[in-house]
Amino acid sequence: MYSWIEIQNKTHTFSVWDEFHAFMEDLDLRMKRAGYVSKTNVVLHDVEEEDERMVRYHSERLAVACGIMRVPQGKPIRVIKNLRVCEDCHSAIKCLAKIKGRVIILRDNNRFHHFKDGSCSCGDYW
Repeated sequence: MYSWIEIQNKTHTFSVWDEFHAFMEDLDLRMKRAGYVSKTNVVLHDVEEEDERMVRYHSERLAVACGIMRVPQGKPIRVIKNLRVCEDCHSAIKCLAKIKGRVIILRDNNRFHHFKDGSCSCGDYW
């Protein structure tokens, strides 16, 4: 499971559990303040509240976090994912687009998702 983001003609590859933990913790706190609730039902086994990190560190969220940190404000963040984006990451990226005021374009193996102002071009049908 991989995601990619290109920044200044350099491609960065992310897999689950890559190290953006401190920045992700800050983003998660902001998202929760904005009303985001993690959808741990996408994990194929029982998950306790403290183990929300199983979905928190999916590769596409890490790539988006990198884009937020490194892509200049006003430019879209473009991420490519080799699998279909999960429901939790889809909701999280909608929230991130809203609270960070960013346009995020995610190409998964099914379609393009254009996130802006807390909504997605797919109409939540992905």
